[in-house]
Amino acid sequence: MTTAIERTDAIASPFSNDEARWQAVVDRNPVADGTFYYSVRTTGVYCKPSCAARSALRKNVRFHATCQDAESAGFRACKRCKPTEKGLAERQAAMIAQACRTIEAADEVPSLDELATSVGMSRYHFHRIFKEQTGLTPKGYASAHRAQRVRAALTRSPTVTQAIYGAGFNSNSRFYESSTEVLGMTPTAFRAGGTGASIRFAIGECWLGSILVAASDKGVCAILLGDDPDELAHDLQDRFPKAQLIGGDADFEQWVAKVVGFLETPSLGLDLPLDIRGTAFQQRVWDALRAIPAGSTATYAEIANQIGQPKAVRAVAQACAANALAVAIPCHRVVRTDGSLSGYRWGVERKSRLLRREQGAS
Repeated sequence: MTTAIERTDAIASPFSNDEARWQAVVDRNPVADGTFYYSVRTTGVYCKPSCAARSALRKNVRFHATCQDAESAGFRACKRCKPTEKGLAERQAAMIAQACRTIEAADEVPSLDELATSVGMSRYHFHRIFKEQTGLTPKGYASAHRAQRVRAALTRSPTVTQAIYGAGFNSNSRFYESSTEVLGMTPTAFRAGGTGASIRFAIGECWLGSILVAASDKGVCAILLGDDPDELAHDLQDRFPKAQLIGGDADFEQWVAKVVGFLETPSLGLDLPLDIRGTAFQQRVWDALRAIPAGSTATYAEIANQIGQPKAVRAVAQACAANALAVAIPCHRVVRTDGSLSGYRWGVERKSRLLRREQGAS
């Protein structure tokens, strides 16, 4: 049977063939909603994969990439699942995104009741949905956002205390409890641009362009990819303008060689100590990414399921974008639900080439 969906990407997708799509329809899998639609020849109707309507016979089912494709083929929208309308999950995602913007724009953190009211939800329901979608409670999200504000404030405020209170923290102690995890060092050291910290680094060349490997005394803290070695060095210097940047010696350059060797032959694995800095949620995501075998991919939704928060897809994508350890934490192995490539910190073309290399494509 000829499908109405043409494969447009070489990366594997959970719903990349008719067998997988049919199984999603049989399972009424909500994860498949929006990735394709199916029509039933005998009824003249098309539906979402999760539609609760009576199951059709496989021989009468055809698959379509969009609602427009289904309608162009002569089918009308199902009145039960309403495929042309946003589903509950999409509406909830929009509400939570609105709440996140409210938190980010507020000088003082809005109360849970205020946030819930602003999006038309009950206090309890809003708290549960917010955590499912972002991986954090509203209070945790506000703290993470204020920590980002502290980063900016520390570079311009006269004192550390003013920066902390200016970012919305109620006390020094509350911020200091998580400051090392968030900033990678104490606020004073961060404000000083890394004064007193020693960071070794070396730059090499590989088939993806230039590569910079930097390490603190705890392990590799950055692996950066780019086209210009000078720009990579400037990126590192901008992050720690007062740190002692030390050009790597012959021993350290072996670390760069290991990274380059891993890029050449992904099956070798990468055995280097890492200095991983991020929130608890980010580290859970990054741990899941490191478990994806070379040559395989996972979707953002699958990673969210793996860490036990199936609705935190947006937060998973944000954690991938925050990764500063290219290839060591393989965020390039995460794709959209339809198998297509999303943004990549070091360029979508590099992401595509990495995946093709790992999958043995020429």
